[in-house]
Amino acid sequence: MIMPRSSDQLLLPVNPVFMWGSLLLALTFNLIPFGRVNAMPDVLALALVFWNVHQPRRVGIGAAFVFGLLMDVHQGALLGQHALAYTLLSFFATTIHRRLLWFSVLGQALQVLPLFVAAHAVSVLVRLAAGGVFPGWNLVFAPVIEALLWPVAAVLLLAPQRRAPDRDENRPL
Repeated sequence: MIMPRSSDQLLLPVNPVFMWGSLLLALTFNLIPFGRVNAMPDVLALALVFWNVHQPRRVGIGAAFVFGLLMDVHQGALLGQHALAYTLLSFFATTIHRRLLWFSVLGQALQVLPLFVAAHAVSVLVRLAAGGVFPGWNLVFAPVIEALLWPVAAVLLLAPQRRAPDRDENRPL
């Protein structure tokens, strides 16, 4: 079997507490009121896509739907707006997860950029269909910032899996 180029070392199994804790931390970051900044990246969407790519059997479409409903309730948005966007984002991230792992981290960032653009587009289209106002063109920067944050998320969220299981001077991993 040919191993992907991006796996320089074997990773430890992910700790489910760390994985769900990182998703809850991303949710709390999204709940912080930053004012009316449309170009603010959706950190929860970034974390959902990351864990959909790396752990598709543990974080799936159902978790994305629940997190989307929580974001809808928090923002007072049309119920289902974020849920639909996160569900589609999660579905397509799970669909391309095998292919995505073959790329380097920067290549992965370019591959997930259309997913983030589509998720924001779905959210805006649902808002406009419900009679809302267009949020402005600076919303275009949010998916780009999310894609630029992909390497940072990869370093932070894979760090616990990269540590050696047992530190040994004679057996470096």
